[in-house]
Amino acid sequence: MFSVMTWNVENLFVPAANDPQDQRDRFDQKLALLAATINALGPDVIALQELGPRALGRLQNTLGSGAYPAAHEGVPGDRGIRVGVLSRLAFQGPAANIVNFTGPPPIDQIQGLDNAGAVVSLNRLGRGAVRVTVNADGTTAHIITCHLKSKLLTFPGGVFSTNDEGLRARVGAIALMRRAAEAAQVRLVASQLMAQHPDDGVIVLGDLNDSPSAATSQLLLGPSGSEIGTLGFNIPDEGDRTRLFNTAPRIPENRRYSRRHRGMGELLDQILASEELFPRDNGQRRLPTVDSHVDFADGLPSVTDNPNVRSAEIAPDHAPVTASFELA
Repeated sequence: MFSVMTWNVENLFVPAANDPQDQRDRFDQKLALLAATINALGPDVIALQELGPRALGRLQNTLGSGAYPAAHEGVPGDRGIRVGVLSRLAFQGPAANIVNFTGPPPIDQIQGLDNAGAVVSLNRLGRGAVRVTVNADGTTAHIITCHLKSKLLTFPGGVFSTNDEGLRARVGAIALMRRAAEAAQVRLVASQLMAQHPDDGVIVLGDLNDSPSAATSQLLLGPSGSEIGTLGFNIPDEGDRTRLFNTAPRIPENRRYSRRHRGMGELLDQILASEELFPRDNGQRRLPTVDSHVDFADGLPSVTDNPNVRSAEIAPDHAPVTASFELA
């Protein structure tokens, strides 16, 4: 059995030595909560989002000596937030950072607004993605973790609200275009891996910041049809070699969310995998066990559009999502 996890751990920043003692205590409590949850679930590879500088190493140490010896963190965005990977399994070759938009137009022609409201060109993912490779029960698996642009809107001046509906529409459109470009760039990398290593598996997981049915999430799938739960899933066709199957339908319906926004559950954190992760038995694909662990800390809180109100919280506002694949 080969298991992976994705978890947005919500602003895991290491306090400075001169920060107040209560802030340092909260950080230690958060590390303990994350480590206890991870050790209880026991994934082989962990994809993490919203890490600050040095946070990956601190979590790695808290998990225990040698528990997850392989580690790599991505290139941070403007606020210092980055993604990272911890693994029980040794990395096969060097890890890779996915930072710049390298695709042809329009992927490399996205624009945004700077803090003063001026139009600027965007040439990179807001938070760099990471690709690592492991040997999973005899299957080589290339794993890409990403944290796509949030639906949270930030207006010039760094505020989270506005009375200017024209500005709100512009900023909302920019956020959507950026998330789409980031999803397309990740899909390009996944497609390149599939073409270069046709016998290897590919997994894309992370905080996609939208639902499985959203257009940006759909960009990652490849050819339509044959989704998990459809009649075509077990019927081979020419599109299988380039598809990524979203494992979301395998999460029990009453737990098919990973965050609660204004009381409504939404599955932002998703795990997609290529056909090599679904070996066949008598013509039927083996299905993974997938869950969103929404009860990890007495249940998920309901959040609003203002992230500042959660600055003192210990438990993240996202649930960890796991998938276990039977490969051997």
